[in-house]
Amino acid sequence: MTRSKGLVLDVEGLRMRYGAHDVLHDVTFQARHGEVVALLGPNGAGKTTTIEILEGFRVRSRGRVSVLGTDPAHGDERWRARLGIVLQSWRDHGKWRVREFLAHLGTYYAPYATPGIPRPWDADELIERVGLSGHAGKKLKTLSGGQRRRLDVAIGLVGRPELLFLDEPTTGFDPQARSGFHELVRDLAAARRTTILLTTHDLDEAEKLADRILVLNGGRIVADGTAAELARRIAGEDEVRWTYDGRRHVERTPDSTAFARELFARHGDGVRELEVHRASLEQTYLALVREAEGAAG
Repeated sequence: MTRSKGLVLDVEGLRMRYGAHDVLHDVTFQARHGEVVALLGPNGAGKTTTIEILEGFRVRSRGRVSVLGTDPAHGDERWRARLGIVLQSWRDHGKWRVREFLAHLGTYYAPYATPGIPRPWDADELIERVGLSGHAGKKLKTLSGGQRRRLDVAIGLVGRPELLFLDEPTTGFDPQARSGFHELVRDLAAARRTTILLTTHDLDEAEKLADRILVLNGGRIVADGTAAELARRIAGEDEVRWTYDGRRHVERTPDSTAFARELFARHGDGVRELEVHRASLEQTYLALVREAEGAAG
């Protein structure tokens, strides 16, 4: 296990087979403390199967998997207390009230508190963080779809997880709630050093939140890098356009930010109408999926 030292997630050669059909082929990736990693891919790519193996809910066919230093196939309750899981939907316990339900869930984590990681999260503090302060006394079955989704996030966070799995977490969120949730994710990753594995179809969300992006297609990781790195791989260099001394200039560069700084350092206020054109994550993602499907065909 020396290879997994310092890694929260360490996956190598992961394979999942159902009968004669391989759902996952040699999936390999890692994640470190405090990283936010987005796992993207079309429906049927194998995202759910991968996540369920990491969570310990599904037994893999082959490969090596370490989650918080433990093989999830053999994880015990103490190990599970270090995880947080936000499912796409969960419609149980409708008669409970929000505050009492979160406080009750917290009692399951209290025995696993460790120095520096107090468990569980205080129910009222957590309710405020996910934007449910005005609904703490409501029964779960009376919550709206967006409110219920905020509660789902709170359920995943109540144990102050070291590793948080987020499956389409902001479905049903209005723009204000989504912005607040993004702030919470950044705080968890930065201040609390929580590692987060996010699956989403919202590419703008992935680009805003993720330190690294994995693209899974056809059961294989077809790309692994930052949004900018993936864009350069597909679209090549950024294009910078500007006007200086009445003339229009165009330059292609692998680092448009550094180029713009140098440009202003050299010409100062003489630079006008600066434009930077980068490939969006959506363009990059679609190109990667087409590329992988073409290779498979």
